[in-house]
Amino acid sequence: MKVNIITLGCSKNTVDSENMAGLLRNAGHQVFFDRQQNDADMVIINTCGFIGDAKEESVNTILEQIESKKFFNRRHSRDGRQRRLVVMGCLAQRNGDELPDLLPEVDEWHGVPDPKATIPCADILSNHLPHHPISVPRCISTPSHYAYLKIAEGCNRSCSYCAIPNIRGHHVSRPIDQLVDEARYLVSQGVKELIVISQDTTYYGLDLYGRRALGQLLERLATESGAQWIRLHYTYPSSFPIDAIQVMQRYENICNYIDIPLQHINSRILSSMQRGIDREGTLQLLSQFRTLLPDAAIRTTLIVGYPGESIEEFNELKEFVQQARFDRMGCFAYSAEEGTPADSLADDIPQEEKERRVSELMAIQEQISLEKNEARVGNNYRVLIDRHEGEYYIGRTEYDSPEIDDEVLIPDNHRLLIGEFYQVHITQALENDLYAELID
Repeated sequence: MKVNIITLGCSKNTVDSENMAGLLRNAGHQVFFDRQQNDADMVIINTCGFIGDAKEESVNTILEQIESKKFFNRRHSRDGRQRRLVVMGCLAQRNGDELPDLLPEVDEWHGVPDPKATIPCADILSNHLPHHPISVPRCISTPSHYAYLKIAEGCNRSCSYCAIPNIRGHHVSRPIDQLVDEARYLVSQGVKELIVISQDTTYYGLDLYGRRALGQLLERLATESGAQWIRLHYTYPSSFPIDAIQVMQRYENICNYIDIPLQHINSRILSSMQRGIDREGTLQLLSQFRTLLPDAAIRTTLIVGYPGESIEEFNELKEFVQQARFDRMGCFAYSAEEGTPADSLADDIPQEEKERRVSELMAIQEQISLEKNEARVGNNYRVLIDRHEGEYYIGRTEYDSPEIDDEVLIPDNHRLLIGEFYQVHITQALENDLYAELID
């Protein structure tokens, strides 16, 4: 078969899709990651169901592919080819009881992969595989020089606004030796940058080893994988394993980069969010980061408009953003999610006011980002080239993760290789971009 996999949502879904692709190719099928691919015998949509906008995108994509399926089947009615449409992932897991009746044109519905399965995604694809191979190399859908390394599945946190534990289940860590083997394989395929992910990377190891083992994992990856960059995402502030930061201090191939969604700073709201940390604990943790890794870029995300958030509490958050001076920041308007503890609270802040608060926080961050970028003008950095676009090569420093952070634009008057490292000199700064010249 020709199988087209459409992935929506986060990088954890990306890894699931890549594992499926490995299974399918191993079984002799052709696999594509191309939303515009029109000649597939099967289309698999890996959906997201985290928040309202993501669910809407997933439903719209299903409807779009239903129409595509109808057109394909009419076109091939004489030669007998009929497309199958498979929907899986978080939306299917969350709303699987009602969706099949609403969308009968979908041939198969599956939830999220079994996190304890020996072969990832084999349970979803069992009807389409003649055998289960012993070893299933992933098929990378990202640019070939970087890949995501998913170290665990599920989440044991109980954040009041989040539906992920209901969708993905309890936290299940993958063994360190298995992760190191996968990392070595990825590097052998040309991957230069490993991006460590899970729902909560700082919880890693508690279920397997009875202790937080993120630091041990990072040390093994730094010394045994061969990766030139290792980047840490999705850390959680409560009970943060500081030994992981100490490992980052010791190894140059671990990027000076910490992704840590804080969500808020007001202690009352943090308590209602069930985050397991208060204002004082958050400030102490950030102080530790700045002391141990003074050069690190810190990325965070915040939520505004949480039920009951007063103007005073929002102003406290504004002041925090001004003082913390994050290197990268995202901000979201709260949306009530069915089945979460916060869904029982009165969603008492108008959407227009939520959006105003988002805009106000982001305006503060944009100015901070500009000032931080301007401070980099005149300095030299090592960059990884992601792509060529227009008259520029587009690269990133170790302080920037792909797709979500700043980029470095280098004039294409020299031929550069995609996926290779170069030294550049920063010549100009904008809010979200740096301009640079190649150092010969």
